[in-house]
Amino acid sequence: MSALVCALAPLVLAGVLGPAGAGKLFGRGTARQAPRTALARLLRDGGRAALVLRALGAVELLLAAALLAPPATPLPGAAAALLGAGFLGYLGYARAAAPGSSCGCTARQDAPLTWRAFVRAAAVLASGVAAALAQQPWWTAAASRPAAALCLVLAAAAALTALSADPDRRWRMPLRRLRLRIAGHPLAATGHPLAATGHPLAATGHPLAAAGHPLAAAGAPAAVPVAATVELLERSRAWQSASRVVRSALLDHWDDGGWRILQFAGVHGGGTAARPVLVLFAVDAAASLDTVREPAVRVSVIDADSGAPVMATA
Repeated sequence: MSALVCALAPLVLAGVLGPAGAGKLFGRGTARQAPRTALARLLRDGGRAALVLRALGAVELLLAAALLAPPATPLPGAAAALLGAGFLGYLGYARAAAPGSSCGCTARQDAPLTWRAFVRAAAVLASGVAAALAQQPWWTAAASRPAAALCLVLAAAAALTALSADPDRRWRMPLRRLRLRIAGHPLAATGHPLAATGHPLAATGHPLAAAGHPLAAAGAPAAVPVAATVELLERSRAWQSASRVVRSALLDHWDDGGWRILQFAGVHGGGTAARPVLVLFAVDAAASLDTVREPAVRVSVIDADSGAPVMATA
């Protein structure tokens, strides 16, 4: 089995490096994200950081192609292992020097780095070592033991999905919403006004679940564009009081019970006590600069890893 794991390591590693490299090299968000990364602090210039990220993306794409293409040699695996070791060193610097910055690992997320980034870098290092030690090409191993190879690749894909840079947006929040639809709302027996709305945070006991908006019962549709809601939010006193925690642009949004929930990534605390958080603003979904000067806004901050509330204000 260990021989099969080593043989398939180039295939899995290419599946990690290829998309990450393409995102850095061709992604429109690279130039926007670069100034927010720890790399910009290291190079003291956001423009240079963007160039380095694109160059790194090109290297990752070349490595991914070399890992997949014949003839099979240990050189691409060794190079990938060195790249993983470099990632770990860079992440250590970023965690110490700029804990609130994004690592720039995927060039698609603005969220501050967490333990997942370290695990992904360690996985690149370990996979590179395994690929360098492989005794046969991945296509030969897959052809000789197709069932076992498929199971290993699927398990690796599942692990990488669990370590994705944005688990809340990709699978945690959809799973919470699905659970509410299947099992029903936990507040239904209490007669809570949001019990019939299926709020995605209610099952976690989140403070926003108890917001109680006057439009919840009426179910009035929100026709205000999201950009207008963000503009209104950024002019509010609630944003001014909580913006010190925010470290990203808008990551996600949804409407529920008359509220528009806007999700940002952030960092709470400083120094060794700093931890990544999600900052959630609940804004009146029907409000805009044309209708109100100071909107009704509720702010809640939750731990990015555990989902436990950190702070909440009305």
